[in-house]
Amino acid sequence: MGKEPAKREIKQERAARTRVEILEAAITLFARRGFLATTMAELAKAIRMTPGALYWHFPTKEDLLLAAIDELHQRYLNEFLDLLAEHRKMPARQQLISFMNRTGQFLRYHREYGIFFGMVSAESAESNERVAEAVREKLNLYVQAVVNIIQYGQKKQEFREDVDPLQTAHAMMGAYIGLLMHQNLFRATVNYDPVLAALDKLLISGFAPPKE
Repeated sequence: MGKEPAKREIKQERAARTRVEILEAAITLFARRGFLATTMAELAKAIRMTPGALYWHFPTKEDLLLAAIDELHQRYLNEFLDLLAEHRKMPARQQLISFMNRTGQFLRYHREYGIFFGMVSAESAESNERVAEAVREKLNLYVQAVVNIIQYGQKKQEFREDVDPLQTAHAMMGAYIGLLMHQNLFRATVNYDPVLAALDKLLISGFAPPKE
């Protein structure tokens, strides 16, 4: 390999690492302070980069936020790849439980990811339609996954028929993000796992067909 191609490859690898570092800092700051209150200067300081260098990677704060949304979406999907492959072999109830368990586990170890989506969702809904649409696009994919499970369960008579799949799926996604933000507020006295277990219990029992 010649010197020039080798140098280009090194620069590309360095740029990729820098991009990841920027996104990590952005996700953390946006989760803690929100999108509107966080400045590019603060982001640059967090990763020990000049504002000019940061703007070279992301021309605007909105571009950075959209990239962070895409990055988190990809990380979430990666957590579900093996589960999606196994889902077709499971009864609907087990599919739903597996989805809920994986979601809860992912948010347990990556709290800032769920809080990030909650903060960005709340702010963008009233202030930035482009960002709001990007968040809706990603969350709708998870909603649709739950819709498919519910419809499959109803078809197999595992789930009650009077449950609206779409509205229930939206309620579930909102519940998980809202639970995380609520528990974060009460973190001195409320633990994540017991609250999550309480929510999961209510959700699972709510799908059971009525006893005749």
